[in-house]
Amino acid sequence: MSEASPFPFDNSYARLPDRFFARTLPTPVKAPQLIKLNEALARHLGLDPESLKSPEGIAILAGNAVPENATPLAMTYAGHQFASFVPQLGDGRAILLGEVIDRDGVRRDIQLKGSGPTPFSRRGDGRAALGPVLREYILSEAMWALGVPTTRALAAVTTGEYVFRDEALPGAVFTRVASSHIRVGTFQFFAARGDKEAVQHLADHVIARHYPEARDANNPYVALLESVIARQAALIAQWLNIGFIHGVMNTDNMTVSGETIDYGPCAFMDFYHPETVYSSIDARGRYAFQNQPGIAQWNLVRLAETLLPLLAENEDTAVKLAQASLETFAQAFEAAYAAGLRAKLGFVTVRPGDETLAQELLACMAAGNADFTLTFRGLCDAAADARHDATVGSLFSDPAAFDVWAARWRARLAEEGADSEARRAAMRSVNPAFIPRNHLVAEVIDAAEKNSDFAPFERLVQVLARPYDDQPDAARYTRPPAPHEVVEKTFCGT
Repeated sequence: MSEASPFPFDNSYARLPDRFFARTLPTPVKAPQLIKLNEALARHLGLDPESLKSPEGIAILAGNAVPENATPLAMTYAGHQFASFVPQLGDGRAILLGEVIDRDGVRRDIQLKGSGPTPFSRRGDGRAALGPVLREYILSEAMWALGVPTTRALAAVTTGEYVFRDEALPGAVFTRVASSHIRVGTFQFFAARGDKEAVQHLADHVIARHYPEARDANNPYVALLESVIARQAALIAQWLNIGFIHGVMNTDNMTVSGETIDYGPCAFMDFYHPETVYSSIDARGRYAFQNQPGIAQWNLVRLAETLLPLLAENEDTAVKLAQASLETFAQAFEAAYAAGLRAKLGFVTVRPGDETLAQELLACMAAGNADFTLTFRGLCDAAADARHDATVGSLFSDPAAFDVWAARWRARLAEEGADSEARRAAMRSVNPAFIPRNHLVAEVIDAAEKNSDFAPFERLVQVLARPYDDQPDAARYTRPPAPHEVVEKTFCGT
């Protein structure tokens, strides 16, 4: 099953103690075919796209062949799922092939998702259906183009087999790239077992891999906790400023690297409302749009709990150190969120009342059923020329309410004194025209599943690669869904 490797692997996680993972081989599939290879990403990883597109390369991407120097393994972890702790989860349908060093000198995981059962599959088949694979490819690459830290898509292949969920669906395998797949739940797995040695091994590994500056701190483990907190605060602020809802912010879905991971029941909002929920399994709205900062902080408390034995020998001292670190989250998030909103509104300077003005717009959008992305994109033109106010106002059920707000906004812009075209360009660089709207993703999946037609998928990926640019020939991709196109629920795909 082994093949000469197009991957220059250097596998640090596999050198950790055996209890961190289970060595597991992918399960071969019947007739793999390449859907798409991310050639630009492949080259950045130091890989040869032509080699990966060859029959031998496709065999590796499908799990039919294991490249030389790979150390296939399923990572073990635990997690709070909707606030209920599950002491053992682990990679139930994902296998980490190994790690490469990209052209920036950054270590990256190469993982197959949907590559067959592992010891953590919990009686599942370890497979992935085509729809969720296409969805993760589209969403993760869109997030990267939007400038949000995220895992990425290297490749997608069909398997020539079916998987059985509520119905028979074509199967696929997704190749995911990440700075690492270490989660809050990875720490929880060992902490729940009282395995302090493993927690320290893991913490040292994370410091070396993601936060080397923490090694020189007075307390490296406090510095590690504060670094993770800072990255998560910045990440959640970015989510909110592009209207993204993760949908299942369990602790096993929060990476310590600060990357967005696991694009299951997630979505970008069309019409803005802070209580929006898309996840089919989030019946009580725990992971609603507005709840994401609070949930992130809750998850970080769980991480801090696992690190307490490392923070200080005295438990009371350790708790005080953790609490002091956790208190930095709210300030860091609010600062990042407010800065993002100011940029979206065209403000360069900071003035009293800016945050209130931004929140008044969001409240007006919620009351007026206005499209999140189109509203902010429209403000870019309106900031340069007031004649565009009417276009933005038409997005609201009550345009007059927007006009009242716009008068205050325009007065605030006048205080900036910046060139209007420069302001417009700056605003357009943070207010995308194109997002992976739910109905467009559903349209792509439908064409692929029913007709094996991947042309809509290719086109959508192409458009989303340039989210901040005008693309006149892609106007349909900017439009919100018609009433019959609205997607109200998204699913995890397991």
